[in-house]
Amino acid sequence: MTVETLIARAEALLARLEAVLPHPAQAPDWSASTAFRYRRRGSAGVLEPVRHVAPISLAQLREVEPQKERLVRNTEQFMSGRGANNVLLTGARGTGKSSLIKACLNEFSPRGLRLIEVDKADLVDLPDLVELVADRPERFIVYCDDLSFESGESGYKALKSILDGSVAQSSDNVLIYATSNRRHLLPETMRENLSYQHTEDGEVHPGEVVEEKISLSERFGLWISFYPFSQDEYLAIVNEWLRHFGLDEALIAAARPQALVWALERGSRSGRVAQQFARDYVALCHG
Repeated sequence: MTVETLIARAEALLARLEAVLPHPAQAPDWSASTAFRYRRRGSAGVLEPVRHVAPISLAQLREVEPQKERLVRNTEQFMSGRGANNVLLTGARGTGKSSLIKACLNEFSPRGLRLIEVDKADLVDLPDLVELVADRPERFIVYCDDLSFESGESGYKALKSILDGSVAQSSDNVLIYATSNRRHLLPETMRENLSYQHTEDGEVHPGEVVEEKISLSERFGLWISFYPFSQDEYLAIVNEWLRHFGLDEALIAAARPQALVWALERGSRSGRVAQQFARDYVALCHG
C-alpha cells in the first residue's frame, strides 16, 4: 500500500469523524430577532431566530404584581450592569411564569436584551452558548421553560456547573431564567423523608439525597413563587384579556357567568384558562 493511499484513507476517516463529532453553535444574524431558539441539528447546534415574538407587555399581566416587581427589578439591574441573579420562577401552572419572562424581553429589548430559549435536553451545550455570546454587546437571558430533571440526566450537571461552582463561570452578559412546577427541579419521593435526621435539641437536618436535590435550586439567586388565583383574581385576568381583544365594557361584564363556568369545567382558574376563555368568547361575540 502506497503512502498516497494511506493519506487518502486517513483523510476519508477524518472527514467521517468530523461529520459525527459535535460542533459548537455558529453565531446567527443577531439583528434578525430579539429571541432565538437553540436546537440540535445532527452533530451541530443551531441558533434559530424567532420570527414572531409574543407581543405580550408587562401592563397586560394582572394579579402578579409582587412577582412582576421582583423580576423587572432584577432585569433592570442586569441591563444596568449592576448585580443581578439567575432566577427560578416556580408554582402553579398557567399563572404567568413564562409570560412574565416574555414581557420582560419586550420591555428591555430596545436596550439590548436578547433571549435564547434552550430545551432541557440541550443544556449540555450551555457552556458553548455562554462562550458564543460572551463578547457580544447585548445582554442575554438563557430561558429554560418548564424545567425539571429526572435523576442522572446530563443537562442537570451542566446547568449546575454554570450556575455556580465551575472554573469557567458564566459571563457578565448572561443570566438564566427558568420556570418550573417543581420547587427543587427534581422528583421527590416519600422515602426521602426517612433520610432526615433529628437531633436531641429538636433540629431537623436533611439527608444527602435531599441535600443534592436542593443544591441545584439553591444556585438560583432569586426564587419567585406563583400561586393559584382566587375567583376575583381570575375574573380580573379574564377582563384584561377581553379588553386586549377589543371587547367593550358591557360585553365584558356579561361574560362573568360564562367565564366562571369555563374555569369550573377545566378545574382551574389560571391565567392560561382565562386567556383561552377570552379568545373563545370574543370569537363568539364576533361570530
